[in-house]
Amino acid sequence: MNPQKIAVLGPGSWGTALSQVLNDNGHQVRIWGNNVKQIEEINTYHTNTSYFKDIVISDKITAYTDLAQAIDDVDALLFVVPTKVTRLVAKQVAEILDHKVIIMHASKGLEQITHERISTILEEEIPSELRSEIVVVSGPSHAEETIVRDITLISSASKNMEDARYAQKLFSNDYMRLYANTDVIGVETAGALKNIIAVGAGALHGLGYGDNAKAAIITRGLAEITRLGVAMGAEPMTYSGLSGVGDLIVTGTSIHSRNWRAGNQIGQGQKLEDVERNMGMVIEGVSTTKAAWELAQDLKIEMPITETIYKVLYQGLDIKEGILEIMRRESRDENEFSN
Repeated sequence: MNPQKIAVLGPGSWGTALSQVLNDNGHQVRIWGNNVKQIEEINTYHTNTSYFKDIVISDKITAYTDLAQAIDDVDALLFVVPTKVTRLVAKQVAEILDHKVIIMHASKGLEQITHERISTILEEEIPSELRSEIVVVSGPSHAEETIVRDITLISSASKNMEDARYAQKLFSNDYMRLYANTDVIGVETAGALKNIIAVGAGALHGLGYGDNAKAAIITRGLAEITRLGVAMGAEPMTYSGLSGVGDLIVTGTSIHSRNWRAGNQIGQGQKLEDVERNMGMVIEGVSTTKAAWELAQDLKIEMPITETIYKVLYQGLDIKEGILEIMRRESRDENEFSN
C-alpha cells in the first residue's frame, strides 16, 4: 500500500497506540484532540504520559487541536473518541470535511438513549458523498501491549469488503494482523457488550471468587452477548471470532482492562462514582450496561448477567445478592438460546 495521510481523532491510549502502528507502516499520521497540554506534550516530548508513563512515540506523528488542520487533505479518518462524544465530533467533521475519505472507527460502545452503534452514528452525521462505508476496527487488544509492538490480531469490518480490506492493509505488519469481514453489527456489538461482562468478571475477582467463576461469567456472558447481537441482525459465528470471544477473554481477564479494574474495585466495596473519578479514563462498560439493558427490554431478550450488573451499578443492588439471584435461577439446558 502507498503511504496514506491519516487523521486519528482521539489521543487516548488506543488512539495513540494505533497512531504508532500506522506510523510504523510508513503512513503520515496526525492526532487530533482538544486537551491543549496533551497535544503540546505529544509534539514537544513525543510522549503521552496520561496513558503511557515510559513510552516515546515517533517524532513524525504530529498532534493538533485544530480539527480543520488535522483532517485537511487526508485519505482516511480514524475515530477513537469515547462513545458519548462520537456524534458531536462527527458533526464537527461533517461541517469541515471538503473531500471524500475512508471513515474508520476503533471505539467500543452504544450511544445512550438511542442505543445506536457507532457506525450508525457516523453514517447519520457524515454525508455519504464524503465518506466510504464505515470500517470498524475491533478485537482483542490492549493498548499497553500494542504500543510496545506485542503481537495483536483484530478484525476490520465494513458493509463494503474493499473498505474492510483497506483497513486490513493499512494496519497489518509483523506484529499486527487484521482479518476482514462484512458483519459490522456483530463486530460492533461484540466489542461494546464484552465491556459489560468484563465489569462483572472484575467484580467477581474483587469479591474473591476464583477461576471457575471467571470462566462461568465469560462463557455465559458470551451466550447473552450473542443472543442480543443476533436479534439485532448479526451473524452468530462472529461471536466465535476475534472480535467476539477473543475480545471477551482479553478484556474479562486482564488488569490492563479499565472495565475489569472498575469491576474489581466495585467488588472490593468501592462506590461507582469514586471508581469513575479515580480511573482517569472513560469506563465504557458502565454506560454500555445501561444502554444494553434498555435495548434488551425493547427487544425482549433475556440477559440475566447484564441485568444484574445494571441493578448493581444503577439501582444499588448488593452485588452478593445479585450473584445469588443468578445462581438460583430456574435450571436450563445448555444449548437453549437463553440463560
